[in-house]
Amino acid sequence: MVKRCLLLLALVATHCAVASSAAAPGATAAVAGSHAVAEKYRIWRIAAAQTLVARADANSLATAAALRYAASGGGTGKTAGAGPKPSAVELAARASELQPQNASIGWLHLQLCSGTPNCDIRDVATVMRWVDADNGAAWLQTLAAAQRDRDQTEVDRILADMARGARFDLYWNRLVVLMVDALGAARGELPGGFAGSDSARLTSITGIASGEVIPAFAPLVEACRDSNGVPERHELCLRLSKTMQRGDTIVTQLAGFSIERHLLPPDSKEARAISERKHVLEWRQTEAAKFDTPLLPWMRNARARSRLAHMRAMPREEDVCIAILREHRMALEPSEDHR
Repeated sequence: MVKRCLLLLALVATHCAVASSAAAPGATAAVAGSHAVAEKYRIWRIAAAQTLVARADANSLATAAALRYAASGGGTGKTAGAGPKPSAVELAARASELQPQNASIGWLHLQLCSGTPNCDIRDVATVMRWVDADNGAAWLQTLAAAQRDRDQTEVDRILADMARGARFDLYWNRLVVLMVDALGAARGELPGGFAGSDSARLTSITGIASGEVIPAFAPLVEACRDSNGVPERHELCLRLSKTMQRGDTIVTQLAGFSIERHLLPPDSKEARAISERKHVLEWRQTEAAKFDTPLLPWMRNARARSRLAHMRAMPREEDVCIAILREHRMALEPSEDHR
């Protein structure tokens, strides 16, 4: 949600010059301009989704699902004035049917279902676990349901299944690339205004995906916080946190650091080492992001294409940050002055 708000602020900054030139000066005009841009963007997402639905391939349908979900603010996936059009979840299900072994699309389907009222995640989650059995993240939504039911026996069983996973992936790089490519393939048919360049497509999709690809970690954090005095759960959470620290998404890694940090004595050597690794990770992310907004505006598309090329080649977000820093001959760790 925070990243989605940041996206809207970025879009406002890009487009508000036109809106504000026609408005009276002052705070009221600025707010009106912001709302106008947000509404224009919502309408664009509805129209873009419809264009992609007509293309009917799996990637286009998955991207249309994400756009339709974002345009509706989540929930039912229906959009005002949309009529009897398929919901976001229905579009994601169609995409999954076309590519049943595509774990990225399966994850998007599961995430959209979990955020939609009256959508039963059980079958979708089961399919996801069949498609990528080594991914512990595939149990997150099931764990959330067990937490809501206060079924501690089921929580322990699910944590055990999650801890067996060799990976903890959210498919962030793969889904962003998939959706940017889908918009690029349909660029001649899309309405104008928000996805006319490589940079604009990456910005739009990153903002949309951040609200739909990243799950809530609160149920997992809460379950592991309750592990004090329960040796079996403590061990499961510790093992799971180690896997998360190697996850494909920085937010997953940070959640893994947080979970392990809570399970260790506050002043221990291990806790200090976790704090250091967390600091390095955050530093790499911040430094790499600086190259996404070059001083020369006409370099933005080249930088977007470079980031997308790294994302296409590497499934892990941290590895992309490292590649960008190396590309620009930057240090991979902060200097002593920044520690």
